[in-house]
Amino acid sequence: MIRYILFTALVFGSNILLAQRDTTKKQSIDITSSYKPVLRSVVKINFAGSQLNADTSRPALNYNIPSQNLFYAYRPVSLKPLALEQDTSLYLGNRNFVKAGIGNYNTPFASVGLSIGDGKTSLVNLIGDYIQSKGKIKNQDYSLLNVKAAGSYFLPKQELYGSVGISSSLYYLYGYDHNLYDFKKENVRQQLQNVSIKAGFKNTVQNELGINYDPNVDISFFSSKDKVSETNIIFKLPLEKAFGDDFTFKADFTADITSYSTKNYVPSNAKINNNIIQVTPSLNYKTDILKLHAGVTPTWNNDKFELLPDVFAEAQVPNKTFAVQAGLIGSYIKNNYKNLTDINPYLAPVFTQLNTKQIEVYGGLKASVAKHFNLSAKAAVLRYTDLPFFINDTALDNKSFVLSNEKKATNFRIHGDIGYINQDKFSFTGGITFNGYTSITDNARAWHTLPVEIKSSLRWWAYKSVLIKADAYIFDGSNYLTKANVGKPLTGGTDISAGAEIKINKQFSIWADVNNILNDKYERWHNYEVYGTSFLGGIIVHF
Repeated sequence: MIRYILFTALVFGSNILLAQRDTTKKQSIDITSSYKPVLRSVVKINFAGSQLNADTSRPALNYNIPSQNLFYAYRPVSLKPLALEQDTSLYLGNRNFVKAGIGNYNTPFASVGLSIGDGKTSLVNLIGDYIQSKGKIKNQDYSLLNVKAAGSYFLPKQELYGSVGISSSLYYLYGYDHNLYDFKKENVRQQLQNVSIKAGFKNTVQNELGINYDPNVDISFFSSKDKVSETNIIFKLPLEKAFGDDFTFKADFTADITSYSTKNYVPSNAKINNNIIQVTPSLNYKTDILKLHAGVTPTWNNDKFELLPDVFAEAQVPNKTFAVQAGLIGSYIKNNYKNLTDINPYLAPVFTQLNTKQIEVYGGLKASVAKHFNLSAKAAVLRYTDLPFFINDTALDNKSFVLSNEKKATNFRIHGDIGYINQDKFSFTGGITFNGYTSITDNARAWHTLPVEIKSSLRWWAYKSVLIKADAYIFDGSNYLTKANVGKPLTGGTDISAGAEIKINKQFSIWADVNNILNDKYERWHNYEVYGTSFLGGIIVHF
């Protein structure tokens, strides 16, 4: 019992001692662990002592380098019976410029170009040029004035575009016998004026149906002062839809409407309506080696229906640098008064308008050689219906031209051209055309057509700010009809021109042109001798 009491007292006594531990000293806890972190040994890369075997296979590297055709200088232009037109200003990177000059034959020249807009939402271009000359032959004068404003307004998916132009050409019918006649200027005046308005609407982003469209209308009011009034309306609706990457379907609708009337003619004036309506559906197939266009052209020529062919193809010869071309194409040439005076401005008013049907069968080759050379050659047979020839008005005083219609005619044509283009630093282009008219029955000769034509053009940036240019036009003489209804040949002509532009600084440049260097006073149209050597030079201001 006594031992039990002593044990109980000892337990309670120890509890009392623990409850009275000194709390002023800091408490700490020691944690002991047997884990020790160890870094893993780095694995070293062991390089093989022998090198890899060389790949001796030759990879096939096919490069498709686009042609560096950045400077197009050889363009077809309407043939003028006077001296060649002066070159317009070379574009040197400024959007606005004024070019002015003066030359012999009492020739002032001016050209203006202005551009308004940012090109993203809207853009308006204003251009104008004027030139006149006075020749040594009485009434051998002319003047040309052209003013045009063209603009575009860009919507998110479409573009609205339009233009307004005014042109005035003043010629004098000096091709009469000056020993027999002495006309005043007002009696030989041939003043041609044209006011044109064009508007269109096209998509810039493909729509949900994948159809591209570009409906547009072109209206012109053409006149020969106190002689002729003509209105031309051309409405076009081209549609295009692609099927995959190779096939494209196209359908174009064209309505070309002309209303023509003469003025002050005795005993009566002529009134002519001349209309052509065409629909041209076609299917196009295009790959890297083959381009195929297959279609037809239903045409109503003044209510007379014709179904014209529209088939041509181009095939790249495998492993060769040239392609083969062939085609069968039918078309109509609109012989309204405006188009005819673009060819010969000395044309008298007409009293009939017969459009020319043309069927062409051709074959040819084109090739690219040594990166910079482009070559092409084509042989064709063209069959015409109602082909107009220009003949002197032998019934009167020979000073103007009238039309002589050829019901059926055939032309064997060979054309070839060559071009060398080295980016925009140097370019040379040239072409030659042979024409051989046969199967003519209504005329003894193909009057005032050219059997041979040669054209060439050269542009060379000799230095960064110096441009040298040259052009040549050579043709073989045609045939003309005399007062005695006898055909005689005309001699050919050679017209060589050269010029240069020197850029002084960003704002100013000087230029000079020499035309008809050989002083060849040839006659493209019988009795209309051109000017001799002419000089023209001046200054260009960019701003």
